Amino acid sequence: MAAGTVALVLMIVASMYMLLLGGALHSVREGHVGVYWRGGALLPVITQPGLHLKTPLITTWAEVQVTVQTDAVSGIPCGTSGGVMITFDKVEVVNRLRSAQVYDTIRNYTINYDKTWIFDKIHHEINQFCSGHTLQEVYIAQFDLLDEHLALALQRDCNVWAPGIEIISVRVTKPRIPEQIRRNFEQMEAEKTKLLIATESQRVSEKEAETDRIVATVNAQKQAEVAKIGMEQQLMQAEARQQIATLEDAIHLNKEKSFSDALFYKQVKEAEANQNLLTESYLEYMHILALSNNTKVYFGEKIPNLFMNKNGKP
Repeated sequence: MAAGTVALVLMIVASMYMLLLGGALHSVREGHVGVYWRGGALLPVITQPGLHLKTPLITTWAEVQVTVQTDAVSGIPCGTSGGVMITFDKVEVVNRLRSAQVYDTIRNYTINYDKTWIFDKIHHEINQFCSGHTLQEVYIAQFDLLDEHLALALQRDCNVWAPGIEIISVRVTKPRIPEQIRRNFEQMEAEKTKLLIATESQRVSEKEAETDRIVATVNAQKQAEVAKIGMEQQLMQAEARQQIATLEDAIHLNKEKSFSDALFYKQVKEAEANQNLLTESYLEYMHILALSNNTKVYFGEKIPNLFMNKNGKP
């Protein structure tokens, strides 16, 4: 009886030990860190992935992810500046909690820090954006800017109040709008598409016309260049002919001048020679020679003056 009691006690002790050991031994998964509370107070102990021990019944713990994670915020209603109610079905926020700042973030905002700075903040920023824009801006004109706007707004506030949170990106789905308005937008997009097609066709036609104009201009310039070259060739040929004619005229002029100078020189020389011949003896000789050639014979006391010398004698 005593032996059975001892065995029972031992079994109870062993069970309690195993129970306590099971409560003390725990593992932290990869991509997470372990945080601990003792009596409700957060301990400044952060454990890395692997097996760890804690004080059973007194210390509680939790895993906190420190790798990249995606928080999906669903069903966000908001009203535009025109009073139209729309709903964003899903907004996904890709974020990460930095390992070095896990303790401060958990101490200030608990383990559900993302509820404050992601889920609630997304609702606030979406409503702020919608209230400041029309439906056309939210749904079409500025929808492509909403992702960046939300990411900047989240990171700006996190940098001030929760610097351990890093916002990597934000993805926003198209909001749901009233059916009648949606059909109007679809019709408007269809008309816009037709306008774009017409504009593109016009642009193509203008481009073709511009191309034809450029080709015609190029051809005209080419013809003008060819004509210019031809005119330049003709002008060069005319100038060459003129230069040749000028040279020929100069040669002829020089030739005529030389001939005239020679003739003049000859005449001058002949005149000088004749001048030298005009002596009294020569003139007397020529006078006699002329009389001797005369066939007429004159008789009488008076002889014509023709037969008198310059002294008045026959």
